[in-house]
Amino acid sequence: MTEPAPILLEVDHLTMRFGGLVAIDQLSFSTRRGEITALIGPNGAGKTTVFNCITGFYKPTEGRIAIVHGEPQMWEELDALTLKGDRKLALANGALFLLERMPDYLVSRQAKVARTFQNIRLFSGMTVLENLLIAQHNPLMHASGFTLLGVLGIGGYGKAERAAVEKARHWLELTDLIDRADDPAGALPYGAQRRLEIARAMCTDPVLLCLDEPAAGLNPRESAALNELILTIRDRHDTSVLLIEHDMSVVMEISDHVVVLDYGVKIADGRPEEVRNDAKVIAAYLGVADEEVEAAEAEVGL
Repeated sequence: MTEPAPILLEVDHLTMRFGGLVAIDQLSFSTRRGEITALIGPNGAGKTTVFNCITGFYKPTEGRIAIVHGEPQMWEELDALTLKGDRKLALANGALFLLERMPDYLVSRQAKVARTFQNIRLFSGMTVLENLLIAQHNPLMHASGFTLLGVLGIGGYGKAERAAVEKARHWLELTDLIDRADDPAGALPYGAQRRLEIARAMCTDPVLLCLDEPAAGLNPRESAALNELILTIRDRHDTSVLLIEHDMSVVMEISDHVVVLDYGVKIADGRPEEVRNDAKVIAAYLGVADEEVEAAEAEVGL
C-alpha cells in the first residue's frame, strides 16, 4: 500500500461566528501535499467562510489553521508554537505557520497561500502581462532596495525584472493567453479571465492554491480545459490545491480528497467515490432532514 503524502495544511476545530450565527462549527480536516482537496456543500454551507479564514480575510472565533513548509517533522513543533503564542517558526528543515494569527498579506507572502475569488478580481484596466507582473511586486521591490534603483535599472533589479517577465510568460503560455499579453485584462472573454486569475495567483509561487468556484460560468469545453490546468498545477508545479466547486463533474474528475459541509458542519470526508455514495451527502444535496436519510437513500437506489 502506498504511503500517504505528508500533510500540508491542517484545520483543527475551526469555528466562525457572526453574532449569533455559527457559520462554521468545529470543522477539522487536512490537505496533503500534491493533492487536490475539494470543499463542497449546498449554498450557504460555509465554504467561502472557510477560505476566508484560511487566507487571513477573517480571524476565526476559535480553532487552529496550520501549514508546514519543508520536512514533515516540523509538525512536531505545532503544540509548542501554539502555546508560545507566536505565528511562525522557521528552522533549518522547514517552517511552520499558524494562519489564524496572520493577516492576509502575510498568509500570501510568508505562508505562500494564494487564492482566487468567486467574483473575478482582476485589474481590468491593466494589460494581461501587467496583471501577472503586479503579482510579483514584492520580490521586485525587494530587488530594487525600495529605492530609485529599480527605476534606474541599477543593481539586481534588472535581473529580477527579467525573471518576473519570464515567469509571467510561462503562465501565459500554460493558460493559452500569450497572444493576449498586451490586451487589457477586462477585454478578455470570461473563461480567459478565469484562467488569468489562476495564472496571477500562481505567479506568487504558492505551496497551496485556493480556488473559489473556478468553473462557475464556464461552458463544458472551458471546464475541461480548466481541469487540465488544475491537474498541471498539481503535477508539474509542486502545488497543492484546495477547491470550492459546485460542478460535481469537475470535483469527481480531478479531486483526490473531498470534504463536505452542510450548515457549517462537516458531514463527510474521504475519497471522491466514498463521498459520492455517502447517505448524509445525498440527503444534504436533496435538501432533506437527517431523519429522512433512509428515504433519500431509497430514492436514489442505495
